[in-house]
Amino acid sequence: MSVIDKSTSRDTALEEAFGASVAELYAQAAHSEVCAALHRALELRSFLAVAEEQVVRVRDRVHDAMSPDRGLGELSAEDLRWDAQWLEASLAGRDGYVAALDDLLRTMPAPDQRPRQPMEFAQPKIAATAPSAPAARRAGAVRTRRP
Repeated sequence: MSVIDKSTSRDTALEEAFGASVAELYAQAAHSEVCAALHRALELRSFLAVAEEQVVRVRDRVHDAMSPDRGLGELSAEDLRWDAQWLEASLAGRDGYVAALDDLLRTMPAPDQRPRQPMEFAQPKIAATAPSAPAARRAGAVRTRRP
């Protein structure tokens, strides 16, 4: 299943910020030139979808291992330690993507302030050249000390 089809915890915030459903936002990004903020937001959303899927997998595995109908002989402290490490890592990734996406949504310009077409900035060209090296410092020249 594609990340486009997976829901995330921040889909509503994205839809509110850009004024379209997540599916429409991906379609816009695929078929036209859109603002850099939308591209970054969709990229972060894709990463978030994967991270949240990882969190859910580990959570479900722990719930299954701790199920009341499982025998006590099936419990493994080592497996639970591994799952705790996996859960910590996947939650850290998820939290990082949520923070980055929220920061992007908070700091991007309002929809009515965004440029309709990409802005091009004139970059000044530097035409200066470096001065030539003195004769004594040219490749192969050896400097001698005088007493």
